[in-house]
Amino acid sequence: MNEQIQQKTIDLARGLFLVRYNGADDKVSPPVVRVYADRASLNNCNIITGPDVVNGTLFAPETALVVSVARPSRLIVEVTAGHVGGSTAANIKIEPLTQGQAAEQQPASQPFDMFEPEAGPGELSDLKLLAHVAGLGDVTVGSNVWIAGPSAPARIEGISLEWPNKPRDLQLQYAVKFARPQRGDNQFVPLGTFAGTRGRALAITGFSLEATGPGADRFSIAAETIFLGAPTLRVTGNRIVVSGPSGREPLVGLKLNLEERRVQAAPLAPQQPRRVEPATPMPHQDGPRLEGRVRVFRSRQGAVKTAG
Repeated sequence: MNEQIQQKTIDLARGLFLVRYNGADDKVSPPVVRVYADRASLNNCNIITGPDVVNGTLFAPETALVVSVARPSRLIVEVTAGHVGGSTAANIKIEPLTQGQAAEQQPASQPFDMFEPEAGPGELSDLKLLAHVAGLGDVTVGSNVWIAGPSAPARIEGISLEWPNKPRDLQLQYAVKFARPQRGDNQFVPLGTFAGTRGRALAITGFSLEATGPGADRFSIAAETIFLGAPTLRVTGNRIVVSGPSGREPLVGLKLNLEERRVQAAPLAPQQPRRVEPATPMPHQDGPRLEGRVRVFRSRQGAVKTAG
């Protein structure tokens, strides 16, 4: 590819996304950013700009456009240097836009519930992953969407998680690891904290994420990762720890999701007809009597690797 042009491919789920051109290394003649769907996604991905602007083109920092995705699509972000020999380093952020969900009205006769409700599908989908990607800058995606990944692997240098509607009885913390020890290496940080580096060409070689608190048993973390030269790995559990085969391969693809665990009750055995016997004296028995009981079990999610 021409050194004056850099391309990255981003997988987007159904939704509305803001593509923001935040900044560039070349302040005098910044690169031009063009955003467009790949050929297979043309009918499902619409680029929205002003009426008098070239469709899908951002000419300078502090500009933005909107992408509407009807079905999962691939978006191509192309950065072209502003002059011959110029820089193509640009900070571009992609974040989902949402109007929220209408709250259901409770009947007047229903008592007020003072306890924190369990997270529903809408709250789980509020989980957002920001990653600093080499050559592309900060990229933000929603739950279960690749950053870099199979179609466009690229070094991930830093990570931050946001969850605006997180249940109060659940805590998430995460840590990153580098090939060489760095400040903050492998130290857990809370939601909203950036773990990693920016602009130092230091790729993440390991990633840990754990759920704690009273509500942790209701959820399972699901992560899909790609480390350079290794196949895609899917890991689930309350605590996940991932790295490449040698522990030094750069992380070049990441997808996160939080899955709600389902609890089911075992079906009751059909009741046998009771036989009436004549009253006879029963011998004395020591020890407790065992009564029949209903067993409740938790379905387990399949996993390639778990930790903790």
